[in-house]
This record gives sequence, structure tokens and C-alpha cells, in this order.
Amino acid sequence: MKDSPLRSTAPDDILATYNRVADGFARARDRTLFERRWLDRALNYAPGRKVLDLGCGTGQPIAAYLQDRRCAITGVDGAPAMLARFQQALPAARAVEADMRGLRLDESFDLILAWNSLFHLSADDQRAMFETFWAHAHRRTVLLFTTGPEAGEAIGEVAGAPVYHASLSPDEYRGLLTSHGFEEIAFVPDDPSCNGHSVWLARYVA
Repeated sequence: MKDSPLRSTAPDDILATYNRVADGFARARDRTLFERRWLDRALNYAPGRKVLDLGCGTGQPIAAYLQDRRCAITGVDGAPAMLARFQQALPAARAVEADMRGLRLDESFDLILAWNSLFHLSADDQRAMFETFWAHAHRRTVLLFTTGPEAGEAIGEVAGAPVYHASLSPDEYRGLLTSHGFEEIAFVPDDPSCNGHSVWLARYVA
């Protein structure tokens, strides 16, 4: 992820931004399910179908796809307007309005998902999220998340609004996984089969 001027956008603006542009985000969100190969791969490794979706957004298309695969979904999002759309799209799912930073649900899950959400946090908050992943994992829990391909900060756009992005280096993510009891299964930077997303798949083994 190449460095870019941060302008007035900061990590703490993310939830307010998504809350403001929820309708535009929902209209523009790609629903071709280009993520399907990674989701299927994660489900193949997961020991069950209990899923924690951190930064779940509207639930379309990822959580909806997982629910169709008999998963029990807990969606967490700190933007009320996004979570309302999630609840509308997936009334059978559990919806939790909360900032994923410091989240503690006092339960574990078979699959933890942070798709296009972790990289909106600051570098320090991303480092701290691995404690959150660990707190919701049991042996063989699968972790699927996206980052940038390299360390840096950048400004992206969602529904016409600027949004902050950051990434650690791949080596630092690997160190955080290892120190929290996860083993790397795969990392594909700028995956051409996934619309250029940089995707991590790991499993809790400690």
C-alpha cells in the first residue's frame, strides 16, 4: 500500500463516514461474490459454522453467502446505519452494534472474518486487534482478513467519501499471527482472482 497524503481523514472518522454513506455504499457494493473462493476455502478449514464477522457492514454479499452455507452469523459493526441494513438483509443473524476494537463477547467462533475492515484501523489498533482475534478463538478457529500488500497509509473512497486505510508489513502480520497462536495457511497480495485484494488465511493452533 503506497503512502498517500492523509488530508483530514483519520482512522477515528471511519465509523461516522460509513454511517453517513450507508445507502450509497449498499447501492455500490459489488455483489458478484468475487470473494467466494476465499470464503469456501476458509469454511473448508473451519471446524464448524459459527462465524464472527467483524465490520460486517450491510451483510451483502459475504454474510448472506455464509448464511446460505448454514453458518450462524454474528455481525459486529460500529456504524448503526450499516448494522440496520445488515439486520434487514439477515434477520436470522445476530447483530452487535460495537466498535470491533477491544471487543469481548466472551465466546469463541469457528471462523473469524475481518474482510475490508481491519485495514481501516490505525497501525497500533491493528496490532491490538490480534488480541481480539485470540479472545474469540478456540483450537482450529480459522481467521480470514484483508490488508494492504505492504506497509503504508493511503486514502480510499467509499460512496464518494474519503476513507483511511493502513497496512502493516507482511512480516509484521506474520509475527502477530504467530505470537497469538495462529499459523499462516495462505497470504496472497493483490490477488488477481479476488479483485486485487490482499488476503490472509490462518488457523489458531495454540
